[in-house]
Amino acid sequence: MAKMIHSMIRVLEEARSVAFYREAFGLEIAERLDFPEFTLIYMSNPETGFELELTVNKDRTAPYDPGDGYGHLAVSVADLDAEHARFEAAGLAPRKLVEFAPAGTRVARFFFVADPDGYQIEVLERSGRFA
Repeated sequence: MAKMIHSMIRVLEEARSVAFYREAFGLEIAERLDFPEFTLIYMSNPETGFELELTVNKDRTAPYDPGDGYGHLAVSVADLDAEHARFEAAGLAPRKLVEFAPAGTRVARFFFVADPDGYQIEVLERSGRFA
């Protein structure tokens, strides 16, 4: 059986992206691999073994276009309201809290935030299948 281990996104500025993921999600650099043409930064936290790989192509000067195929990364948190307030206080510009309840049955509570390169991240309240 396969084990999910990381998701990779390309970012323009290493320091800016590392600072965002540290502030927003408590991710720290687990490993940084520097090569002549690019750098790979693996970020994680003690909550999970899953990592976010940030790829910085050293010759890149223009921002990346996430395109119409990218959806979002997702994280779950114990206290969604507190996290939303923390994101607002930190100036991370979270979007509004959403309660997704088609047909009257709540499936999820969440908000979205964009990282410095425009990648969307869904922040879900831990409950149901997202516990």
